[in-house]
Amino acid sequence: MANIELVRTYTFEGAHRLPKVAPEHKCARLHGHSFKVELRLSGPLDDQKGWLMDYAEIDEIFDPLWQQLDHHYLNDIEGLDNPTSENLAIWIWNHLKPKLPELEATVVHETCEAHCIYKGT
Repeated sequence: MANIELVRTYTFEGAHRLPKVAPEHKCARLHGHSFKVELRLSGPLDDQKGWLMDYAEIDEIFDPLWQQLDHHYLNDIEGLDNPTSENLAIWIWNHLKPKLPELEATVVHETCEAHCIYKGT
């Protein structure tokens, strides 16, 4: 049986500030990003269906989080009072893993050049 890695990518616009950095740090000021989130899943190929999971099923599971994140002030979301990329990756993981056991990692791209990978605990 083949083991498959599946990646589904989402984007959202969000504003935040990092309250735990020095006041003169640029990230202490309110600013926004065009975030990209990757959900990396792995598991055995379903030989009958020919896939690991339907992308539409992943979309359905992620959509409530996307609704909370897109075009919102991330600091106001419960559990994201310090919304670093690392904390955002963990927050997404914690919300999705119970509903998406195949989840292997959450990846948060804050910019084109910087991203964080969280592989759970």
